[in-house]
Amino acid sequence: MGTAENVSIESICEFLYHEAALLDEWKLEAWEKLLTDDATYYVPPNDQPESDHRNTLYTIADDRERIRQRVIRLMDPSCHAEFPHSRTRRMINNIRITERDDDELSVAANFVCYRFRRHERVREYVGCYQYRLVCQDDFFLIKNRRVVVDAEELGSLGSVSFIL
Repeated sequence: MGTAENVSIESICEFLYHEAALLDEWKLEAWEKLLTDDATYYVPPNDQPESDHRNTLYTIADDRERIRQRVIRLMDPSCHAEFPHSRTRRMINNIRITERDDDELSVAANFVCYRFRRHERVREYVGCYQYRLVCQDDFFLIKNRRVVVDAEELGSLGSVSFIL
């Protein structure tokens, strides 16, 4: 294991940019390799972004197995919600390390994700990523990925069938 004490913000930025590129390019199998064996992926409801997934209905509350199943479904040509795949473009900024603890880091970043889908208007998802990263020598693994969407309501954003 590495140590979080010596991690630079530049290396975190490079990692988050790499993750965004994998998702934008639909390289979901490669993206999945960035996850720890006990990884979680959460998208809380927009009216209760600080709530707990154990007692609140979340848009997405996936453990590692559910993430794996989500990737399999999204890559299947019979997944009509995402075939052909949406084109997405993620813009990430205001990246900051919010906590350092032994071999783990808490990281926050703002994002805009543009989604282009055939026969639909362009969708814009704006919000904050919150990560728990595990430091392993010269790279990181995602232990927790939380996506807080800044929206008054989700209906106008359409389906969130892809990985935000």
